[in-house]
Amino acid sequence: MRFALIFSEVGTGLRRNLSMVVSVVLVTFISLTFVGAAILLQMQIGQMKSYWYDKAQVAVYMCTATSIGTNCGGGEASQEQIDAVQAALQSPTLAPFIEQFYFENRDQAYQNFQDQFKGDQVAEYVTPDLLPQAFWVNLKDPSQSDVLIESLSGTAGVDSVTDQRSYLEQIFSILNAASYTAIGIAALMLVAAVLLIATTIRLSAFSRRRELGIMRLVGASNRFIQTPFIIEGVIAALIGSVLAGAAVWAMVTFFVQGYLGQRMSFTPFVGADATIVVVPILVVIGVLLAALSAKFAISRYLKV
Repeated sequence: MRFALIFSEVGTGLRRNLSMVVSVVLVTFISLTFVGAAILLQMQIGQMKSYWYDKAQVAVYMCTATSIGTNCGGGEASQEQIDAVQAALQSPTLAPFIEQFYFENRDQAYQNFQDQFKGDQVAEYVTPDLLPQAFWVNLKDPSQSDVLIESLSGTAGVDSVTDQRSYLEQIFSILNAASYTAIGIAALMLVAAVLLIATTIRLSAFSRRRELGIMRLVGASNRFIQTPFIIEGVIAALIGSVLAGAAVWAMVTFFVQGYLGQRMSFTPFVGADATIVVVPILVVIGVLLAALSAKFAISRYLKV
C-alpha cells in the first residue's frame, strides 16, 4: 500500500506538470545526445590514430634539379648518394628501428601522383622531372621517427625527411577541437537540464503544498515525501536518456556506418559495439543527475 501511494503521487505530479516534464525530457535528450556524440568522436579519434599511426611512413625525399636545400648544392641526387642513403637505412644503427622500406623512383612517383589526382587539373601540369625520388620507410615504432630524421637530415643528396604523422596530427587536432566543442555544449545543456529538473520539482511541490502539509501532520517522514518527487525527475530524465541513446544508435548505424563507411572505406569507423558502451553511460548520467538535482530541490523546499 505504501508503494501504491508513492506511485500515485508520482502519477499526479507528472500529470500536473506535463509541460515541464516534456521540457526536461527534451533538454535531457539534447544534452545527452551531445555527450554521446562527444564520446563517440573521442572513440573515433582513438581508433583512427591507432589505425593510421601504425601505417604512417617516414619519407626521405632526395634532391631534384630544382631543390634549394642545404644538402642539394650539387643539384639532383646522384646514384651514389641514393646508394649511401640505402646503406644507411640498412646499417646496424637504423635497421633495428625499421620494419621495411622501399625506393620510389621518379616514374613511380609520377604514376602515383597521377593516380592520386586523377581528374584534377593540376595533374596536367606536373611532369616526372618535377617529382622527387624518395625512400618510404615503415618503422617498427612510429613514435621513434626522430631517430631517422636526425640521422638522415644532414646526408648529402637528401632534400628533406618528413614524418607523415605530422600531417595526421593536424587532422586529429581539428577533430579534437570539434570533440571539445561538443563536450562544452553538452556540459552547458546538462547544467540547463539540472536547473530545469530542480525547477520542475519545486513547482510540483508547490502545487501540492496542501497534500504535503497533511502528510507532515500525519507523521510522514521526509524520505517518504521526497521519494515521489525524485522518481518524477528520474522518469523524465530516463525518457530523455533513452531517446538520446536511440539517437546515438541511429547516428552510428545510418550516418557513420551507412554513409561515411561506404564513402570512406579507406579508414575504420566506430560500429555498433561503440553504442553498447555509450548508451548505458548516457542512461546512468541522466538518471544520476536527475535523482541528485531532484533530491536537492525537494530537500531545500521542505526546509523552507
